[in-house]
Amino acid sequence: MKSPEEEGTGPVIRDRRRVDPVTGKVRDAGQSGAGQSGQPPGGPGAARPGRHSVSKPGGAPETHDRGSQPAAAGSPATPGVAGDGPRDGQETAAALARLAERTADLQRLQAEYANYRKRVERDRTAVREHALASVLGELLPILDDIGRAREHGELTGGFKSVAESLESATAKLGLTSYGDNGDPFDPNLHEALMHSYSADVTEPTCVRILQPGYKVGARILRPARVAVAEPGDPAEPDPDDLADGGAVDASAASATDAEGSPGDGGAAPGSDPD
Repeated sequence: MKSPEEEGTGPVIRDRRRVDPVTGKVRDAGQSGAGQSGQPPGGPGAARPGRHSVSKPGGAPETHDRGSQPAAAGSPATPGVAGDGPRDGQETAAALARLAERTADLQRLQAEYANYRKRVERDRTAVREHALASVLGELLPILDDIGRAREHGELTGGFKSVAESLESATAKLGLTSYGDNGDPFDPNLHEALMHSYSADVTEPTCVRILQPGYKVGARILRPARVAVAEPGDPAEPDPDDLADGGAVDASAASATDAEGSPGDGGAAPGSDPD
């Protein structure tokens, strides 16, 4: 039977945890072995390891405190843990600088390629227009012959069909003729071969088309050759004609004076002095 002292003692609980759960500090060897009842560790009523303690082969249980558990993956870093330092910031800034440089190079290359495409397209159009103008320029004398034949009524039969086919083909290539009687005279489009005055016009006007002009788009292949009339009295002589005519009259008068006249006592040509 148990003694009264043993019956009144009751269960003994000893705290063998090395880390104090309240303060979080490591206990000394004497403190970790002292129980809550003040009895030395290892007595008959030694506390059994709790559910949070793990026994080791050596016999001493290893306790796990919540404060000593390692941080889970993905949890915020605790103070003192290595994180983004100055070196990481410098590497990030260098990467951003390289990215900006590569972006600028790409944009510059894209702009140069766009300008190259525009320049090639412009040169291609210019070369095409020049080649087309050269070919159509060689056909203008043939078109002039067709026009004169039409005016004289000689454009008949198979020759008429060939002429119409040629005119249709040149029209599809962009060749157009211009120049009609009554058009205002434009020195950029017309070449004046004759000049006169007329009371029927109020400005320099093309009164006669001597040879039609041709153009491809806005490019003039040959200007229209015309006769131009300016406002004025048709009987009024041209100052240029007066200058030329005065010189002729003066020369004629000098020749007459040299030969002499009957009124002046000179001998008439072919008369006998007796």
